[in-house]
Amino acid sequence: MYDVVLLTLASERDAPGGCGSGGACCGGATGTDTGVDAADAGKTTGADSGKTTGADAGEASGDVCATDRPRVPVLACADALTARGARVQTVTARSDAEIDAVLAQLDGSARPDGLTWPDSDGKTRLVVATASDAQLRAVLRRLVKRYAPAPSKRPADLRGDRTLPDLPPVAVLPLDPARGGAHRDLAAQLGLPRDPAAVAAAVLDGTPRRLDLLRNDGGSVTLDGALLGAADDAGRPLHWRARVEVDDAILTDGDEPLLACAIGNAGGYASLDDVTLLAAPDPADGQVEVAVAVPVVVRSALGRKRVRLEVRRARGRAVSVLPREGKVPYLDDGVEGELTRKRSWWIEPGAWAVWVV
Repeated sequence: MYDVVLLTLASERDAPGGCGSGGACCGGATGTDTGVDAADAGKTTGADSGKTTGADAGEASGDVCATDRPRVPVLACADALTARGARVQTVTARSDAEIDAVLAQLDGSARPDGLTWPDSDGKTRLVVATASDAQLRAVLRRLVKRYAPAPSKRPADLRGDRTLPDLPPVAVLPLDPARGGAHRDLAAQLGLPRDPAAVAAAVLDGTPRRLDLLRNDGGSVTLDGALLGAADDAGRPLHWRARVEVDDAILTDGDEPLLACAIGNAGGYASLDDVTLLAAPDPADGQVEVAVAVPVVVRSALGRKRVRLEVRRARGRAVSVLPREGKVPYLDDGVEGELTRKRSWWIEPGAWAVWVV
């Protein structure tokens, strides 16, 4: 029978901040893009917005969360697993170090090259209880940090189209049923179960469904997607400029105004208000879909000017965004940040996986 670890990050409801902000799970500081990762889950900005702000704080700060009590869905999932004979451990992580201690249980045996590699046939399975996509991303980011080898230590048995091995599958236990409704979190997009007993069944009886992962040169990962752009206090989109490239295709050279840029692995940012940005994002097709929304002035037959929105799209293995002026606000897996210099994302086909029945 399996050993199952039920990992909960310090809840955004129970504490001032969230887990995955670099060092501590509580009280993550906000900040702009610093080049390390301006984005792994810090402070919630609205009960229904799904937005999070935060900066990578580095080493653990020793903050203590408001409560360590597991939430009801976690207890229900633990009971369902125990009833099936699984040995269950529940952990509430307050720092990256505590997340890493859990992930160490997924390590394989020692390799001759000294690399830490996941156990491909392990009997320990991981359930991540998530209050937001940002929390799930925080765990995946630590998995990548643990198992991705340095370029100078790239082993011969690593896939040619990847920079990391197959990450261990995780089960997702969503803690907020509301995020399966109007705000579609990643679990809802993937059709994953939200009922604790169904999640337990997926862990014990399911098979891994492999999904693509976006890495970026800021040191983080993206599971769903990113949306770049901003609006004024009245909700009107603001113009900004950036050079956006997808593989060899240039969607905009930075000389024209943009209203938005969507970078999609899945479909969380496929639409902006009533405008369709991404046509068919697929988290398992080995490509990233990118779209830019460009306001274009056109003249009618009578010579009157009007503005229409032109959406340009491209698909590929990698995308780069180079801001031409100032800071460009963005959301990345629900996490707020500001892009101040060139950022590149690239696809890691099938790098991570979820347990499904």
